[in-house]
Amino acid sequence: MKKIAFVGLGNMGFPMAGHLARAGHDICVYNRTTSRMTDWQAVNGGRIAVTPAQAARGADLVFVCVGNDDDVRSVVQGAEGVLAGMRSGSCLVDHTTASAALARELAALCSGQGVSFLDAPVSGGQAGAQNGCLTVMAGGDMETFQRVEPVLAAYAASSRLMGPVGSGQLTKMVNQICVGGLLQALAEALHFGEQAGLDMQAAMEVIGAGAAQSWQQHNRYQSMLAREFDFGFAVKWMRKDFAMVLEEARRIDASLPVTALVDQFYADIERMGGSGWDTSSLIRRLGSKT
Repeated sequence: MKKIAFVGLGNMGFPMAGHLARAGHDICVYNRTTSRMTDWQAVNGGRIAVTPAQAARGADLVFVCVGNDDDVRSVVQGAEGVLAGMRSGSCLVDHTTASAALARELAALCSGQGVSFLDAPVSGGQAGAQNGCLTVMAGGDMETFQRVEPVLAAYAASSRLMGPVGSGQLTKMVNQICVGGLLQALAEALHFGEQAGLDMQAAMEVIGAGAAQSWQQHNRYQSMLAREFDFGFAVKWMRKDFAMVLEEARRIDASLPVTALVDQFYADIERMGGSGWDTSSLIRRLGSKT
């Protein structure tokens, strides 16, 4: 059993912290919206804190899962941030999908306090968090990863150290590049088949047994055909991720023409009022069914 602080009880963090509590760890949680903490405590027990620093005080491990780089800085730094409450020898794990530059920044701050650090974004979405089957891609040193990996098993089906600090975030960027491109291709395929008058349920079943199969194809084609997008990973968050991807691509001189195009297609979706729709909503901009 570990003494753990978990900061950020959003759609991902709420169930992830719950899995840690059910695994028998001593959990203290913090969230900016107090009602999320009390709701979590009602289901999972544990303790709640009034500041991130209070949650982190005395913890062996501190997990952060918030929205973006600025959100991470707001709960990590300053007099009320988790680093103000962390002791030497403890470890900070950032599950936020953030920039690789932020990961390196946090690692330097932690090192100055004798705190170890992992950047550890996750893949698998809200369903993966709820079902405890996320994939964790981590950046840091092997000793820290081996220390944290058994705890991650509470909500991760797979965890892997990808390299030094920042490597987890870079790997998540690779993930998002693949997801965006696959969803645009799937949207075009479904739109084409509808316009051609095909039975798209049958068509997807056929190609799902061949080389075109993918997680997105298997899990999203039916809701895309039904034009149902009120679930899953929101467009606004994918655009946040794509902004980091494209900035990093400029820094390392990587050419990402398809990703840049899909990002603009998501901007179209936002203009249609779909910033909160699932990322599979790309099909909405291609027109109506025949």
